Amino acid sequence: MTATTFDPASSVSLTASAQKYFASKLVKQPEKLIRLSTKASGCTGFAYVLDIVDGPSAGDSVLSFDSVTLAVDSQSITMLSGTEIDLVREGVNEVVKFNNPNVVAECGCGESFSVS
Repeated sequence: MTATTFDPASSVSLTASAQKYFASKLVKQPEKLIRLSTKASGCTGFAYVLDIVDGPSAGDSVLSFDSVTLAVDSQSITMLSGTEIDLVREGVNEVVKFNNPNVVAECGCGESFSVS
């Protein structure tokens, strides 16, 4: 299996609150990492997919934070370039938000997006 390292200019970033959130999900499984990909979905085209996995898939780009390793699917990297992942509070809920500069449209419910 081969993994490549992110070009900092096209990196995906995690806010401090997102890092803390993902680290808490991995605390009982420190050998795992978070994998970000996309899938065809919804009315506007794509949806974000976050998984806890054993390791990066072939071709994934890998970025390490303090206590979190993030792998990004090679087929999704272009549409995710520059994305900031954040954890925000909405009322009583905490929600993972994707601040993606490549998005040109989102569906009304926020579940899917499209890029140019």
